[in-house]
Amino acid sequence: MAEVTAEARIEAPAEKVWAKLTDFSVYGEWSTTHTGFPKGAPTSLEQGGTFEENMKLMGFPAEVTWTVDELTPGRTLSIRGKGPMGVTVGTRYSLTPDGDGTKVRIDGEFTGAAVTLMAGKLKESASAALNESLRKLTALVA
Repeated sequence: MAEVTAEARIEAPAEKVWAKLTDFSVYGEWSTTHTGFPKGAPTSLEQGGTFEENMKLMGFPAEVTWTVDELTPGRTLSIRGKGPMGVTVGTRYSLTPDGDGTKVRIDGEFTGAAVTLMAGKLKESASAALNESLRKLTALVA
């Protein structure tokens, strides 16, 4: 298993950050791993809902079928997906109001036999991607 975390404080209220985080028409503007939605972007989010995403992980293309595990509008979005080679991917976005701004945390988790072989490189690559995504989300929201 490989786990990664990235955090940032964005100078905007949680509602504004949440609106950009869940606006899939601009998802590719800030998510550095996203390359497309093969069946179209999700039009709404609901617990148990699914969608497919094309991604690039460690420079390799991957298609992930996501399921929304947890959804607390304005605060938490947790998704779990099945990727290639039996890899399971989990991503959790958490927003916490902080004065006039919002603390944003992204937790990622990768499990599966293929992950064991490259856990170190995957953690390094995924950490860099999450931090760059938060930088881009901050710029988009501000």
